[in-house]
Amino acid sequence: MPRQNQQLHAHREPVKTRPAATVLLMRDAPADNGETVLEVLMTRRSPNASFLPGAYVFPGGGIDAHDASPQSHAQTDHRPTQNAQRITEAIAGIRETFEELGILLARHADDGRFADAGDIAAIDRNKPFIEQCAARGLRLAAGDMHVLAHWTADRTSPKRFSVPFLVRRMPEGQEPVADESEQFEPVWVRPADALALHRQGKFFMIFPTIRTLDHLTRYATVQSLMDVISRDEEPLWNCCPRSGLVKGRETRFMDHEPPFGELALVTPDGQILHPLDWQSERTVPLLKNVQRLTAPNPGVMTGPGTNSYLVGDPFTGYIAIDPGPADVEHLEKLWRAANGDIRQIICTHSHPDHSPGAQPLQQMVEQYGKPRPPILGLASRPTARVDSQFTPDRELADGELVPLRGSGPDGEITHTLQAIHTPGHAANHVCLLLREDGLLFSGDHILNGSTTVVNPPDGNMDDYLDSLSTLDAVCAEFGAEFIAPAHGHVIEKARNAIAQLRAHRLAREAKVIKAMQAMPEGSLEDWVKIAYDDVPERIWPVAQRSLQAHVERIRGMEPGN
Repeated sequence: MPRQNQQLHAHREPVKTRPAATVLLMRDAPADNGETVLEVLMTRRSPNASFLPGAYVFPGGGIDAHDASPQSHAQTDHRPTQNAQRITEAIAGIRETFEELGILLARHADDGRFADAGDIAAIDRNKPFIEQCAARGLRLAAGDMHVLAHWTADRTSPKRFSVPFLVRRMPEGQEPVADESEQFEPVWVRPADALALHRQGKFFMIFPTIRTLDHLTRYATVQSLMDVISRDEEPLWNCCPRSGLVKGRETRFMDHEPPFGELALVTPDGQILHPLDWQSERTVPLLKNVQRLTAPNPGVMTGPGTNSYLVGDPFTGYIAIDPGPADVEHLEKLWRAANGDIRQIICTHSHPDHSPGAQPLQQMVEQYGKPRPPILGLASRPTARVDSQFTPDRELADGELVPLRGSGPDGEITHTLQAIHTPGHAANHVCLLLREDGLLFSGDHILNGSTTVVNPPDGNMDDYLDSLSTLDAVCAEFGAEFIAPAHGHVIEKARNAIAQLRAHRLAREAKVIKAMQAMPEGSLEDWVKIAYDDVPERIWPVAQRSLQAHVERIRGMEPGN
């Protein structure tokens, strides 16, 4: 993890979470075309509630001590795979669903009949629930509950709940009746309709509700959803959203979305302080010793633009990583952000959006009276394209350390970059690890939001996969948690990201093999239609480059090669 003294913001401890449970009751309703469509039961919270007044929610509430008691657990029917925590969550969800909506998720112990209107009328919502169920010979139907997701409230929330979202089919013969105290106006709604009403300002919901409904739009029926979530006892996702500023407005993100990792790095305690807009006018601080300036070269191949990084501080001077294209205004901004004190310039590789700015930046530093910073990296290999010719002042050895040292008010300061040779995307590709802070500068080897192109002959898929293994080993050795790519936001959980990227490349290779087997005499143009059928057709010309790299790797593994 980054050193505490390099964090941009003073730490603020989030409020502790409280356990709770939420229940999504589902049913299949007739659609206009004669088929069925999934609906979910929602209610409106009291306008006077202290938490989320007026919001449309799923029934649920806090877990109390009695929900976790042996007596309560003994009054439930559950699956053998449900552990004690899952049973407690189900009990709390069943209890809250009854107290708020009068829906009783229980069966008679003697004959397995589901609770009916007589049972519901006999149980007082304001008296101990489990004891009343036991008196009527009812056992809670915890085994019917399956977990869809687990949400934890934002780290900045004054009241934070940690909540599994449980799912079950609505029992037949029961109707929701709101308690008219906490909940009002129960309504069956199609997820897509609820989202549309919310966009119109007619159906107020909070972020976890919105994102859960968005996920539910993927399922046509209750059974299609249950088939997915009943496979094991783990939620489809766990999320504690993070918030940043987009166009000055607070915006939340889940952990699979590109900005999430950057927010984890810059504001780990969840404070809503970090701007996420892509702009090329000024550097964006990521740590006290790391700044990012994005070149004004957005496009299909560059995403929002090429990220140039400055590592260092006023006491140590700076190392510029990937100065980018030879754009004078971009280089001047980079130079000014370092106050002209650039000690080294490192290019991760020789592609034209990364290295052409190195010499002009070097000249700029020297022109304004500072020592000439050496340009470091690896020279382009003979396989490089004509527009990717690059010769550094000195080549970086694999594993070489490039340190910055200085004295500040708190003593000596050190920032050390370790060079890691990572051929694959380009034959002369180098990644850099900021060792003290566990931050990996990945160049184009690992990107956020897309996969890099491996373009033979300078690109090589065997080398690319081997380099991923190298990076994983380095991250494991030094506890590196974050990746700063040349395109896109910072990525968190570095080793997970590397593993997912490797799995993606091998899954793609499996599709390439199937395409080659299906059309043995086919061409790249034929195979790309099968192997990349999940990407837009406009991307196929670019995808053919990596396809070729996969084909060369596959053929290289054939006997006799």
